[in-house]
Formats: sequence, structure tokens, C-alpha cells
Amino acid sequence: MRMMPAAETCRDNGRVKEDPPGQAPVILGIDDLRPLPWTTQIARSSGEGIKLLQEHRDSFIDELWLDHDLGGDDSILPVVTLMEEAAFNERPFRIGTVFVHSANPIGSETVVRSLTHWGYSVRRASA
Repeated sequence: MRMMPAAETCRDNGRVKEDPPGQAPVILGIDDLRPLPWTTQIARSSGEGIKLLQEHRDSFIDELWLDHDLGGDDSILPVVTLMEEAAFNERPFRIGTVFVHSANPIGSETVVRSLTHWGYSVRRASA
């Protein structure tokens, strides 16, 4: 069961435009444990998450669900760095909403603060 509705609009060059009619929403998740059944694709590590984002580089992502702790020493920070660098280079990923659903409050705050700083629409959520 989805907890939040898919984003219906996106920002493109400062304008808000709707998704093309009839196109299924793209909902990506990066989480080592949770099933995230509402996602269309899921990655289980930061490396897989980077590949997943790169596969969708030139398309609109309605929702991106991020967990901070990805098992062992792995975390979402390499993915966040990729997204920050893209925004710094004036080519941010086109994402309707980034949902941070980590049980790690300090890690969650770091992700929210970093991505918000670079213009991404970010919300905290529970998964």
C-alpha cells in the first residue's frame, strides 16, 4: 500500500509541468531491507542506487524513496553526493519528491538538509 501519492507535476526550467497523460509513475527506492512494494524499481545498496539513478538520468522520477543506513558500512551518502554534484553542475535529477524514510534521525536530517539545499523537494516519511 502506498503511503504518499505520486507527484503529479515536475519542475523543468523553473516551470511546473504535468506528467504526460497515461504514463505510469516512476517510483524508485533505495533501501537494504524494506520491500517498498509501491516502487517500480528498488536498489539494495548505494552502488545499486547510483546505477538506478543513472539509468533514469534523462527521465522524470515521480518519487525517490531513500533509507540512510544500507547495511554494514554502506549508507545513502554516495547517492546524495551524486545528486548534489548533479545540482551543482546545473543538471539536477528531475524528481517530483524525495522521501527519506530512515530510522536514523541524524542521518535523515543530513539527507533532508543536503538535498533541500540543492533545490530538491524532500519530505520525511515512514515506510
